[in-house]
Amino acid sequence: MEEMVFYDTLRQGLWVSVVISTPILAAALVVGVLVGLVQALTSVQEMTLTFVPKLAAIVVVFWASMGFMTQALTSYFSDTLVPMIAGM
Repeated sequence: MEEMVFYDTLRQGLWVSVVISTPILAAALVVGVLVGLVQALTSVQEMTLTFVPKLAAIVVVFWASMGFMTQALTSYFSDTLVPMIAGM
């Protein structure tokens, strides 16, 4: 396998992982900022107050975007990796 093909495949795989993880990370960021703002305004510094809403938001976003994530990974594997393995 040539180096260019290897690096291009690696780049595509990393890009797919970035695209797949973006909704979950964005939800955690938004919920974290909102909870931090509420904590700063009310002076309540409870650690579980940040953990539970973030976890709930991540689970909801993961459940909502599971089809998109599966489709993105499946298309990457079927369009890029399987033809390379099969030698097409």
